[in-house]
Amino acid sequence: MVLGHRISEWCGHGPILEEDIALTNIALDLLGQARFYLTYAGEVEGKGRSEDDLAYLRDVMDYKNSLLVEQPNGDFAYTMIRQLLFTALSYHLQEALLSSSDERIRGIAEKAIKEVTYHLRHVSDWVIRLGDGTEESHNKAQEALDEVWMLVDDLFVMLPGDKLLVEEKITPDLADIRKKWNDTIKGVLEEATLKVPSETYMMKGGREGKHSEHLGFILAELQFLPRAYPDAKW
Repeated sequence: MVLGHRISEWCGHGPILEEDIALTNIALDLLGQARFYLTYAGEVEGKGRSEDDLAYLRDVMDYKNSLLVEQPNGDFAYTMIRQLLFTALSYHLQEALLSSSDERIRGIAEKAIKEVTYHLRHVSDWVIRLGDGTEESHNKAQEALDEVWMLVDDLFVMLPGDKLLVEEKITPDLADIRKKWNDTIKGVLEEATLKVPSETYMMKGGREGKHSEHLGFILAELQFLPRAYPDAKW
């Protein structure tokens, strides 16, 4: 949901009309996936909270998204690099969830994998075009990769409760997902003539509710209307 909101900020600002439309559609796909998961989460929780309650009425520390997805869009190269790192994870995660022991999650994954397959192909093509393009586009893509790489480990943090989900075969072990993610990212970056940054400090905490300053600004915008008019029907 957070990344979908971020990507939606490109609406009307894309570098070309076709890409403006593509980014808007990707944002809508991400929002749709979030709605399915939030609705199911509310039902499993059993406290009567709807998808809107979970989306609009939680505070910053109650969000468990990765630090990567809340970062500002920056320039087009930064957005594409950020999108590649997340989408490669999403693709392999949804692929694994097709075998989930939870029928509802399998159903969500069956729909999501079709969307994410397109997302991964689309963003990979752009990263390759930017990295293996002009000197300027290459430099911008490399600078974006260097800047955002410190947020990669946060994508694969496993929390104590995740162990039970893995044992029950509801969700996969993220260590296994990372191996596939590494292969995908390596292939794209090599073709794009981009170099994986050398060892760097890794920031973590997103899945524990520890966020950058950026998420608060996102939620202030995202949640304004529902909080200002709590009885409104959308």
